[in-house]
Amino acid sequence: MSFGPPPASFGPTNQPVWTPPTEIEQALFEAKSREDWSAYFTTLAENRLYFEVRRDRTDAEPGNTFPVFGQDLRTGGAVWAVYTEGMLPAPDRVFDWDELGWFARVWTPTYPPMIVVNPGSPYEAFLPSAPPHSGAWAQHSERAGFPSFRTTLRTLRVGGPLHGPVAHGLACGALLFVNNGLPWNAMAYHGQGYPHERKALREWWGVTSRGQWQEQQRALLALDGANPVWEFALSLRRTIARDFRGHVDTGYWRDAAAHVLRDRAAGETVITADGVTRTEPRPTAETEARIKGVQHLIGRITRYEARFRADGILDENRNVSSVDAWDLGRASAMARWGLGSRYCDLPEAEAAVVEAGRSASRSYRSWQDFAAGYILGRCLHFDDEEFGEWYTDVREAQRILMSDPGSPWLNIPFR
Repeated sequence: MSFGPPPASFGPTNQPVWTPPTEIEQALFEAKSREDWSAYFTTLAENRLYFEVRRDRTDAEPGNTFPVFGQDLRTGGAVWAVYTEGMLPAPDRVFDWDELGWFARVWTPTYPPMIVVNPGSPYEAFLPSAPPHSGAWAQHSERAGFPSFRTTLRTLRVGGPLHGPVAHGLACGALLFVNNGLPWNAMAYHGQGYPHERKALREWWGVTSRGQWQEQQRALLALDGANPVWEFALSLRRTIARDFRGHVDTGYWRDAAAHVLRDRAAGETVITADGVTRTEPRPTAETEARIKGVQHLIGRITRYEARFRADGILDENRNVSSVDAWDLGRASAMARWGLGSRYCDLPEAEAAVVEAGRSASRSYRSWQDFAAGYILGRCLHFDDEEFGEWYTDVREAQRILMSDPGSPWLNIPFR
């Protein structure tokens, strides 16, 4: 079986040594080298296939798809270029994605007669896009099922930083990207495709413009996004531990929180831009409600930490020092999400990633400490002590990052 122009199809070549960007392209390269079409199509069917779309029309009609077609001199006409994840061009164009069988289903006579996979690469292939020929490769999608985002470590071997400040900042967002099965070091980020990246920012963050993205990015880097009550409770425990040089009893922690909050409620002297002033006393009922809330939070934190120790996230007798990591990990991701949504450019995203990494180094001592802070923040925000997917998914991502030999956490110094 062969598809497309013979020079671009399978067969012996004298091509120079080529480093496949990810394991996907490695599998395609190996299948092509041994002329195994079935393995080649199965690899395509199990992964997302990206294609360029018109940005202006996608913005105007987000629910529709507007592919961009090109020309190829070898076919003598129009082609529809599709890319696997590691072969995506720099983010000067925008892309959507779908599974292999979709390209056969949506084909119309106005579409190009050929699909070219990863044009210009050693594992390039031309697929006839019209029926009945398309049935030969589309059937692989039925057996593979729809590509899913699996929790796994993915690394760009080429095209993404592996060391240095940018790589360190990207590694701060690795829990999110390992959880979603996306390359942790994809700085030139396309993610889940331009339409989905915009939709996700809109639905999860309320971001629909460059200005809103900038505001959200600044807040995360300034550590203004997390709940200040969480940091109050954790900083109080840090102070007690520093003063007493050891373990902090939970009951003492709760009592200390009540004492501090009652003192503050009586009125305190603060320094503002207008000078020194004293705050007004707060009603007793309001203060007691705050105390009850903080003491409940302390109980939640200690129960999560006990689970973290049991699951190997925390070492024995270790506590979470801060949840700054919850903001900083998302700040690293937000930079890439902004780029994928075209609310920023590559240098701007890169600068934000580097800043997230530097802040993390100031707040934590190790990747393990950073991970524990991130997971606690995520659980306090989403999980409500159910220990459901909000916890188990990121726990698995943490396990991979702390154990896989290719993990950035084992190859990039935290400080």
